[in-house]
Amino acid sequence: MNELDDFLTSTGFVAANLGRQWTPLTGGISSDIWRVDLSDGRSLCVKRALPQLKVAVDWQAPVSRSAYEWAWLRFAAGVVSHAVPAPLACDERAGLLAMEFLPPHNHPVWKQQLLAGRVEPATAAAVGDTVGALHAASAHRADLARAFDTGASFHAIRLEPYLLATARHHPALAPELEALVKHTAATRIALVHGDVSPKNILVGPKGPVILDAECAWYGDPAFDVAFCLNHLLLKCLPRPREAAALRRAFDAFVAAYFARAAFESRAALEARAARLLPALLLARVDGKSPVEYVREEADRARVRAVAVPLIRSAPARLAEAANAWHVQFKATGG
Repeated sequence: MNELDDFLTSTGFVAANLGRQWTPLTGGISSDIWRVDLSDGRSLCVKRALPQLKVAVDWQAPVSRSAYEWAWLRFAAGVVSHAVPAPLACDERAGLLAMEFLPPHNHPVWKQQLLAGRVEPATAAAVGDTVGALHAASAHRADLARAFDTGASFHAIRLEPYLLATARHHPALAPELEALVKHTAATRIALVHGDVSPKNILVGPKGPVILDAECAWYGDPAFDVAFCLNHLLLKCLPRPREAAALRRAFDAFVAAYFARAAFESRAALEARAARLLPALLLARVDGKSPVEYVREEADRARVRAVAVPLIRSAPARLAEAANAWHVQFKATGG
């Protein structure tokens, strides 16, 4: 722990003689994370980015992403301060980041709520509103485009392990998926979080709190939309009784997001999100980061049965993808 203790001391945020208790936290694959309880009663969270992610396959990413997460947190805190933990300190060389610790008793993880069957469309609407506000505040800003010129990192952390790895698993879909990667990489409109997943969202007393902006990139906001909505489809598999509520949550996110997203044509933005959605759906069973709760081959087959035709047909509306999912889900016993 010497390096970590030195990091806290060097920031000036923690006095050298102050006692610290380090407790490892679980849940992430890209970083080591600790809760640090200080002897003066304060608590904070420290993250260290890993060069090799905690997955079974080779998946490497630059530790410099901590500096971009730090920059994203500082930007987001200026737009929706209640929607991110307060950023405290960063050491770019060591890949270390310190931020406010938010207690779990009043900041439950959204993923845990969904998997427990607690599906509240109002929460999804609040997430959509927050993501939309961040995209709107960052859209068409040359300063942010320069500050978050992280296309290589985004490719390594998102486009390659999700879409290109899936293309290798499905060679017949490779032309569509490779074209999608090329188009997504070339679209630079707003500041993208890159991992808007329920596991990275706390349901706080003032609304959602978004964590883990390691993938921050100035690019296509449609990626954040599709990435989050994908989870509201997949959660139907472990929680079939909540399928109707999950569909309402999907629609609530879409409505709230596009109420904010006036920075470009809805038709263009939604069409890009609708094309990404089935590709990401397939990636979560056949890419480098499969979701852990889709365990049965029969459920993986259900995902493929919806995703593959949609990738080929390139839907223009998000509702088309949601309708196809829920129709197939009901037809196969959901």
